Amino acid sequence: MALSNLAQLDGARLFSLGGSAVTLGGVVTGVLIFVVAWLLARLVSRALGGMRERSQRSAAALYLLEKLASYGLIVLGAVSGLSAAGLNLSSLALFAGAIGIGVGLGLQGVVKEFVSGLFLIFDRMVSVGDYVELDGGTRGAIAEIGPRATRIRTNDNVNIIVPNSALIEHRVTNWTLKGDTRRIHIPFSVAYGADRGKVRDAVLAAARASPFTLPETEARRSQVWLVGFGENGLDFELLVWPTAAAVKRPAGMHAAYTWLIADALEAASIEVPFPQMDVRLRSVFGREGDAALDALGLLRDAGPLERKSVGRRAGPPPSQRGATTVVNDAAEDLLNAPPDPAEEDRDADT
Repeated sequence: MALSNLAQLDGARLFSLGGSAVTLGGVVTGVLIFVVAWLLARLVSRALGGMRERSQRSAAALYLLEKLASYGLIVLGAVSGLSAAGLNLSSLALFAGAIGIGVGLGLQGVVKEFVSGLFLIFDRMVSVGDYVELDGGTRGAIAEIGPRATRIRTNDNVNIIVPNSALIEHRVTNWTLKGDTRRIHIPFSVAYGADRGKVRDAVLAAARASPFTLPETEARRSQVWLVGFGENGLDFELLVWPTAAAVKRPAGMHAAYTWLIADALEAASIEVPFPQMDVRLRSVFGREGDAALDALGLLRDAGPLERKSVGRRAGPPPSQRGATTVVNDAAEDLLNAPPDPAEEDRDADT
């Protein structure tokens, strides 16, 4: 008796659509099929995400496979569920087309972002883990390319949601395309009169000893350029090829190399320039030279050596400065940097 009641309940007709009868049992079966497909999509996404964390070389390909498998299982589950519910999809093609046009007009923005996301995944000009810079100056690592938007995580652990179409329609600078590095320029200055060869040797030695500098090759060499004559000293630039991990932390990398340059110049007793101004008095009250300065009372208690440097204030030479050991915080920040933001969060919802 109970089985017959269940059979009647299972075959209970709810409504007809497109010439097909929809029963209660069919609806339950369709829902179960869709739920199973959704759970399988989640499991596949988790499994491929775990493989992506362990494999650096094929991370981009695994991410592409993860998204395709997840979307494919969900779409397959939806179609199979509708068929199991008793809907004749072929007879509903015209009706579904009309509905699709209406939904497309209303949700054209969502469709646009979804298609843009597919283009990003297949084009691979930007991939998960790449460090990018947008037109507005936003910089960070791509943590996830979703169906509607891309999540970019900055080095300050701030997540920025950017529409997928913005990465296609606007200019994007990819600092680590295909895992590569780039050359950086670190400006610094020394006082006039410094030995340029000594400056070059000291700074290059510090840069090459840095753990953030890649080993030199014929095409990628560390260099020091003299780029100009400043108001107070000679302007140089250190050109260096850093590691890919350091490139993803540009502010800390720049600060770390600047600190290394300062240490190298101090160790070599090379003076760093400071703003200064010389004042020459031609005449005061009809007097010239020291007589004019005496008239102003500036040399009343000054010795002969001090007379020559009136109007100039200089700090103590490097040899007389305290040799206090300090810590390069930027270098420690680079060395102790957390894993790539994209590798920290692999559990993205499908």
